[in-house]
Amino acid sequence: TFQFAALQGETQPLQALFDYSVQRHFPSVLEKESKPLAFLDAVMDKQADLIVDWMRVGFIHGVMNTDNMALSGETIDYGPCAFVDAYDPATVFSSIDRMGRYSYGNQPNIAQWNLARLAETLLPLIDEDSGKATRLAEEAIAGFGETYKEKWFSMMRSKLGLFEEKTEDESLVADLLGWMEQAQADYTNTFLDLSEEKLPEKEIYLQHTFKQWFLRWRSRLEQEEQPIESSLSLMRTHNPAVIPRNLQGGASSRGCRERRPETIGRAPQCSKGTLSQSLEPQALSGSAKAG
Repeated sequence: TFQFAALQGETQPLQALFDYSVQRHFPSVLEKESKPLAFLDAVMDKQADLIVDWMRVGFIHGVMNTDNMALSGETIDYGPCAFVDAYDPATVFSSIDRMGRYSYGNQPNIAQWNLARLAETLLPLIDEDSGKATRLAEEAIAGFGETYKEKWFSMMRSKLGLFEEKTEDESLVADLLGWMEQAQADYTNTFLDLSEEKLPEKEIYLQHTFKQWFLRWRSRLEQEEQPIESSLSLMRTHNPAVIPRNLQGGASSRGCRERRPETIGRAPQCSKGTLSQSLEPQALSGSAKAG
């Protein structure tokens, strides 16, 4: 919408849209000295929170065009969206995304690119001097990377039951994800299994690389002031037990076309237990807990 307003070539429509957006979504911006830059910062913060939530549950939006991103930081346009099964940052689900532009791991970069396009539309409102306006906007957009990184690591620490922040946490997270990609471990089920008091006996967890990482992680948990029970509780709060996998989505879609209500009703039932382990695995797909 801002891009459309900016294309009109006049400041008045853009100013009217800006004023409306501030009043509706970010009224605190009215108290700031530079309202356009404060508005941009507020939108960036919302977008960072949104993408972090996507990454937390392995969600791939699939069509992150600028017209599919909302100022409010809400997910819109559920087109070729899906959830990661085996962890791979390069995972895509859109049939037209042959270069991986909207892949799971590239979503933060695309969010920043989209925010840069929003910043371009705000240039006439940021400063009358176009050069100064561009410099200020570029400085603001450059800060998105660090904002996202801080929020993402905070989220990943919660997925691993870590309340405190330590320098070793970055390598702990990176090494786990590296192993998951190499071993083609299921993203959802791996974190769900780690949330158990005792790690399930699965062949994939017998790999030397994982066992070495697991010992490091348990040692790191022992450094927390909170008891292990609190860490496991934190993990269960941030790691979904159920996700809408493609297999279930396809089965529900076929059931709808074939008028088989028993398959159609299963997906909503499972979605109610997204952060709960109360659902029986038989209600889900195959041997995987998440469905």
